[in-house]
Amino acid sequence: MVMAMTKKIPVGISGCVLGKKVRFDGGHKGNRFILDTLSEFFDFHPVCPEVEIGMSVPRPAIRLIGMEGKTALVESKNESVDYTETMYRFAENKISTMQPLKLCGYVVASKSPTCGMQGVKVYQQDGVRKDGTGLYTEKLIEKMPWLPVEEDGRLNDPVLRENFISRVFCLYDLYQSVSEVPKPAEIIAFHSRYKFTLMAHDPVSYRQLGQMVAKVAEADPVTFFEQYRLGLMNALAKRASRKNATNVLMHIQGYFKPFLDPVQKEELTRLIHDYRQGVLPLLVPVTMIQHYLSQYPNAYIAQQHYLNPYPQGLKLRYGL
Repeated sequence: MVMAMTKKIPVGISGCVLGKKVRFDGGHKGNRFILDTLSEFFDFHPVCPEVEIGMSVPRPAIRLIGMEGKTALVESKNESVDYTETMYRFAENKISTMQPLKLCGYVVASKSPTCGMQGVKVYQQDGVRKDGTGLYTEKLIEKMPWLPVEEDGRLNDPVLRENFISRVFCLYDLYQSVSEVPKPAEIIAFHSRYKFTLMAHDPVSYRQLGQMVAKVAEADPVTFFEQYRLGLMNALAKRASRKNATNVLMHIQGYFKPFLDPVQKEELTRLIHDYRQGVLPLLVPVTMIQHYLSQYPNAYIAQQHYLNPYPQGLKLRYGL
């Protein structure tokens, strides 16, 4: 089943990554994949924390330093100019105002002392550099732990790119599938569509979430939704291994065995095996399964998100 998109998906983004000239040197980090491809599907909400707290363009460079067990945001050449508390206050307020948007993802600028997600340099007093997280993104992850967050540079990796985008579309699907106060039937129907997706990413979480959903009627709906959303996003953040994906493909293959002749069975088995060995991309066996699904319709398999997790035009499974 192809997901129906009634509107573009709301996604936060560092302003410089969207091509806005807001960097400290007056430049930008415009990403062509984001600008040319993702903008067709995502409604980007740009934020430049540094500009929004009143810093100029251009402006003195800033960096993170370790001070008495804490991280501070200061000017690189004048550490007495401290933006730490100002940035934390801004982040708290900004994230609060974005809650009604129901963001489904966030793309942050790598290495930025405010927006970087990982590997941001934190300079210690002894001269040693440690890795940390930009102050704004640190607060974003703290306040919205379910939100898919990824750095612009890491989107160049086909596996990381696919994983992030699939989580964004999944979260959007979840929001579109349930009421403001989620009904048990809505949760059950949604979870049923994601059976194979969860199996591919994290079999343990698949079982745990299944046990949760089995008791959904007994739980407070809002509390349950928040816990389920977090568990779902944490599970999908784990990369789907070829081993797990092969297991999923073989499960799906089982639904078609009564209808396939020996040659067709052998062909699909070979494609799945070649994918498992890294000879073929995931797209090949999935395409064959979709072909058989058109010949031998199965309502349960047709609704599975795993077969159509996002628009085909994104071409994300070519590199998996």
